[in-house]
Amino acid sequence: MSDSSSPPTIGTHNGHFHADEALAVYLLRLLPTYTNANLVRTRDPSLLQTCDVVCDVGGVHDHSAARYDHHQREFTATFPDRHTKLSSAGLVWMHYGADIVESVTGLPAGEADNTLLFNKLYDDFIEAFDANDNGIAQYDPAALRKAGIEKKFSDKGFSMAGVVNRFNYAQADPREAAKKSVSTDSNGVSGKENPQQEEDTRFLKASQFVGEQFTLELLDKAQSWLPARAVVKEAFTSRNQYDSKGRIIVIPHKSEGVPWSDHLYALEEEAGEQGSTLYALFAENGEKDSKWRIRAVPLELGGFENRKALPEAWRGVRDEELSKVSGVEGGVFVHAGGFIGGNKTFEGAWEMAKKAVEI
Repeated sequence: MSDSSSPPTIGTHNGHFHADEALAVYLLRLLPTYTNANLVRTRDPSLLQTCDVVCDVGGVHDHSAARYDHHQREFTATFPDRHTKLSSAGLVWMHYGADIVESVTGLPAGEADNTLLFNKLYDDFIEAFDANDNGIAQYDPAALRKAGIEKKFSDKGFSMAGVVNRFNYAQADPREAAKKSVSTDSNGVSGKENPQQEEDTRFLKASQFVGEQFTLELLDKAQSWLPARAVVKEAFTSRNQYDSKGRIIVIPHKSEGVPWSDHLYALEEEAGEQGSTLYALFAENGEKDSKWRIRAVPLELGGFENRKALPEAWRGVRDEELSKVSGVEGGVFVHAGGFIGGNKTFEGAWEMAKKAVEI
């Protein structure tokens, strides 16, 4: 363990690295205790024993000793009220997440808003790291095969885990290498002659990458998603004034944006009215003469299917032709996919929505 005069040390394993420990190390460094911590990457038990906190190696999960491995046979821990087995990222988040939220946003641990973000960041960001590292698919592969459903394309180039994996094999850009002489460490050993140093550098780049994505997610949730809940709740409560069955919701414009769909699903569930809202109306900007959009509510968050797409006859039609086809003045467009459209005025967008719910 580090003495009081030296910075603490974070330990993880060397060799091939994955997204979960890359994120775990970054998360720990968001805590004031570990902001300036040294990093040791090794599988040597004697070296790991000297570390103040260890993640993803060592075969022990013991919060009192700051040990966070998940590879041991008996390990079955999950995040509260969830079912995905934790990885090192989830372990660090479960034990320190509320303190990390406080450190980054200033919202005190234990308060309601902090708890909302603590749970939301696990659901929307960290759980996927846990599932990936533990080999848990989003859908049951056997059921997909039985149903004859096949992948349309490989998502390796798009996934966070795929990006981190590329850092394991990253080579220097030959165009840049030709411009520079080989750098050396303090002992005069070049990167080529010091593979562990070069590997650690790649790990830190991967950790920085996933950490930046995490920080963006947390700040967005704190600065936009969290304040939006009250706005959407008010819109949800008053939606019957636009449609007696509550099928149309009007989202007020805010300069910081109003991410509404996530809150809408939650509010519907709380009210026992899941799936009731079909269209959301919102202004393009805060000006009085702003154009308005009509958005079909997706079946699920981030999905491409909608509860009720805009009428087929309107899709891919624009301007005057749209006004003729829809019977509503001020038509601007309806996307060919039927998930979004526009009108020059609120009244026009509202009229489009009122017609669409009945078609």
